[in-house]
Amino acid sequence: MESWFDFDKRIFKHFSYLLMLQVVPLFVLSSYLIKEINPHLFHKQMVYYAIASFVFVVSAFIPWRQILWWFVPLFYVGNLALLIAVEFIGKSILGAQRWIEIPGTGVTLQPSEFIKVSVIMMLGYIISRKPPSEHGYGIFDFIKLSILIILPFYLIAKEPDLGTALVLLITGYGILFVVGINWKIWATIVIILGLSAPLLYGQLKPYQKKRVSDFIGKPSYHVKQALIAIGSGGLEGKAKEDATQTQLKFLPVSSTDFIFAYLGERLGFKGMITVIVLYMLLIFNLLYISARHATDYLIKVFASGLAFLIFVYMGVNIYMVIGLAPVVGLPLPLFSHGGTSFIIFAVIFGILQNLIAFKDYSRYNSDSKVTLQTKDFH
Repeated sequence: MESWFDFDKRIFKHFSYLLMLQVVPLFVLSSYLIKEINPHLFHKQMVYYAIASFVFVVSAFIPWRQILWWFVPLFYVGNLALLIAVEFIGKSILGAQRWIEIPGTGVTLQPSEFIKVSVIMMLGYIISRKPPSEHGYGIFDFIKLSILIILPFYLIAKEPDLGTALVLLITGYGILFVVGINWKIWATIVIILGLSAPLLYGQLKPYQKKRVSDFIGKPSYHVKQALIAIGSGGLEGKAKEDATQTQLKFLPVSSTDFIFAYLGERLGFKGMITVIVLYMLLIFNLLYISARHATDYLIKVFASGLAFLIFVYMGVNIYMVIGLAPVVGLPLPLFSHGGTSFIIFAVIFGILQNLIAFKDYSRYNSDSKVTLQTKDFH
């Protein structure tokens, strides 16, 4: 029993506790604001936290390095199959066909949420098996890795869910940028995108074009109300009773997509800056973890992938709320009310912690308990 306890202590010793502590202030602030908006939603949020905590613990103790070789390809292909199935048996909600209903339960799944995890896992698995050369990946390896990103991007964009599709695209190529791609490839992509921008705009659906035109011209109703809420909050914010934009329901979806506007109304400019700083510190820590484990491509991919996911979600949501980006319906990560997003982030955090804790493959072996103990006698 003593040797097993000693082994466990060594596992927990390698966890990145700072990473976990960094998300606590975001949870506390988010819960505080959601409780003010709607106590019923607050209770649901506590349930989501409990589920996410359980999922995190499970994800943190699955022996990923042992099962990656068979689990990752299966998980990725299964997710692609679900995305394809959405087109044929998907359930349409508010004009968008993004969900699959589990028969007889009434529960719906959104495959586009789970594909983020499977793409990061697939990139990590492939890159760890064949790391880049000193000058980065060449064109053929770049195309192979791009296919893993573009396939789900295309299927999600068809639903239509361009916001989630772009998050996946930026995160995937962000990972490749951190891992290393020959600079000539990036230069070529930038030139091609610049020349093809008008053609890409023409492929947008009418409602997507309207969002772009609203962004360029007059702001939409949602953005107007958000700007009023932020402006009325001033530097210090105002009391709950005086936060009329939210309390009188002028600000739509104040607990989800536009919770940053309520943050501005209640806690003012100082509150908004505090939350942005918390996000940036979290992102910098993830990038530091990625750089510190430069030779462990599984950790590098997951840490940088999580950093890009949080950055893109945060950046797009905040820019959307203050009228500097089109409204695309992306939540503020780890902050907006909702269950699926929390669970997905919990899974990724859990896998990353597992990869850090079990950095040496030998820690999975039953003999490692003896190996670890014998080191104490020398």
